[in-house]
Amino acid sequence: MDNVAQVQQRIAVACANVNRDPAEITLVAVSKKKPRAAILAAVAAGLQHFGENRVEESQVKIPETVDELDVPVTWHMVGHIQSRKTRYIPPLFDVVHSLDSLKLAEKLSRKLADDNDTLDVLLQMNVAGEEQKYGFEASNWQQDSAVREQVWQAVKQVLDLPGLNVRGLMTMAPIVDDVEQTRPVFADLAALRDALAADFDIELPDLSMGMTDDYPVAIEEGATLVRVGRAIFGERNQ
Repeated sequence: MDNVAQVQQRIAVACANVNRDPAEITLVAVSKKKPRAAILAAVAAGLQHFGENRVEESQVKIPETVDELDVPVTWHMVGHIQSRKTRYIPPLFDVVHSLDSLKLAEKLSRKLADDNDTLDVLLQMNVAGEEQKYGFEASNWQQDSAVREQVWQAVKQVLDLPGLNVRGLMTMAPIVDDVEQTRPVFADLAALRDALAADFDIELPDLSMGMTDDYPVAIEEGATLVRVGRAIFGERNQ
């Protein structure tokens, strides 16, 4: 797939801009609403990480796709998880990017405990303060002590839950005309990750940020996982 090579080249350029190693970046191909054939072609092109955002679609597509593969791939849940569908997540996914509330964390932890299992997760932070976005409310956390305290308390509670291996943070930047307008959002998430890691004395190695329109900027600001769909698979199927 030529698209995969083009995305990888843009990742390499973004890394070169800030003296990073492209090996630090995990490209998650967002395959939602794409057929198995497209995923198989992407695997053939060398991709190993795939992101889905709907449980119902994943319940059918992931097992059927895995049956046709002769190499292992990693499945990432990148969309909002409805509380009542939490029990379906651990059997399907290796990583959850969108752990966006304490309620969801508690339900997921209970499911994992019941199964004596663990799961890598990232905490979704709404650092841009968009009302329509999910995530822990973290806008102006550096300036507003009340917001900071609320975030720190929520993270502490999640860290105390069994079964959840908190790897880092995720955010979604606003849709903007100039991609440079996303840079402060990504920088804010990176700073939040660093502050949380220092205060809780833990490693939070991952930052999931950046999509098709803005992933080079996200990489320049520290992203370790970029969620790219359209630039790999073309326009989304309706």
